[in-house]
Amino acid sequence: MKFMIKPISTIIAYAFLAGVALAEVSADEAAALKSTLTPMGAEKAGNKDGSIPAWTGGYTTPTPGYKKGGRRPDPFASDKPLYSITVKNMAQYADKLTDGTKAMLQKYPDTFRVDVYPSKRTYVAPQWFYDKTFENATKVKLSGLDNPYAVGALGGIPFPIPKNGAEVMVNHQLSYKLEQVYERAKNFTVNSSGQAVLVSHYENYFTFPYNTKGVNVEDGQWWYKVRSTNIGPAIRAGEAVMQHFNVNEDKTLGWIYLTGQRRVRKLPNVCCDTQLSFSAGILTFDELTVFEGDMSRFDWKLVGKKEILVPYNSNRTMVPSKTADVITGAHLNPDHVRWELHRVWVVDATLKPGKRHVSPKSRYYIDEDSWYALLGDRWDAQGKLARTTYLLPIVAPDVPAFIRSSFGLNDLIGGNSYLGSLYNDESVQIRVEEKPFPASTYSPDSMASEGIR
Repeated sequence: MKFMIKPISTIIAYAFLAGVALAEVSADEAAALKSTLTPMGAEKAGNKDGSIPAWTGGYTTPTPGYKKGGRRPDPFASDKPLYSITVKNMAQYADKLTDGTKAMLQKYPDTFRVDVYPSKRTYVAPQWFYDKTFENATKVKLSGLDNPYAVGALGGIPFPIPKNGAEVMVNHQLSYKLEQVYERAKNFTVNSSGQAVLVSHYENYFTFPYNTKGVNVEDGQWWYKVRSTNIGPAIRAGEAVMQHFNVNEDKTLGWIYLTGQRRVRKLPNVCCDTQLSFSAGILTFDELTVFEGDMSRFDWKLVGKKEILVPYNSNRTMVPSKTADVITGAHLNPDHVRWELHRVWVVDATLKPGKRHVSPKSRYYIDEDSWYALLGDRWDAQGKLARTTYLLPIVAPDVPAFIRSSFGLNDLIGGNSYLGSLYNDESVQIRVEEKPFPASTYSPDSMASEGIR
């Protein structure tokens, strides 16, 4: 796994600190969040050749034709690709591609392609979130090495000027999400023969207490809660899963409702390399949205910052009205995926001595503007690049906000894939709620009483 990092600004000097160091941010350093850095801690300026523009406040222009709660259009539909990368010309762009993207180009030379569009720095969050982030810069601490989490944060990015890899990954986990969201979509697996199978048609109810303005300490310890209910296929209709993610992952909880038993059971292990039932066992808990949950099994090293081609502003993936149009073989149809050049933090995860995991080494690429992990590569115990994950972020100018949409994983050895959260068949895709869902929405008791089978 060879990887060359080039310094791109004086700010990046922070990034070359290896391992976990509990250094603090001075008031002078934090002042950069109101000058040379964005309120989230990214470099405000563009890059030298102009291929990455300056951040000027994010994208807030309403999209014509969008009706609140309905299907989300592509505000950049008229954009044309600047260039396309295939297996034939990938060497020309090698320093802008991750190992996983290169592997996809080589494994699927006839169907996989990277269409690169003009980069747009669309990220935007509420002013209160920016203010909290500024407050956090000098006061929030990392808990320690055993299971890193942010101590003293209540809203906002905990570490806008990160000193180590663990802080970057905590930022990813606590990145801004909308306070209340309803989502309806489908999850597919594709086997090594290229056959796509619907594994779940679901509806999700999300709440993100940590990211809620004015939240109290007790409620704010939960960075998100989700209740997911299958509405198809018929054999799985009525199954439900609920999770309460705590800022301290040792306190994270999960439950499952099984229709055959008509009972709610507490999940014994909601982390790490435990396989997820709704992905037919292809995806593990910590591969949700590239990486999610317990960080205790790995040492986190901040490698640096780099300009990388990543999926970005990918509303176009949601536009086709049939799911079949966005799946090509074992991956998403490249006609409907937008890639852009952005600066990302690069973080390596290496299994700690005495710990176990099917992927003992991973590398993650975290967007400097949003703190979303957009791509991830995982190596197996034999040192082979075995799995690559992705997340497609979209713009929601109706909020305005920058949010996650589809995510998935390709098994580079077995040839299987998981294509999650595909919204194409839905009349309601990602609906932002103005009022909180009832508290019972996230109660195990209500999951049992509302079981439909």
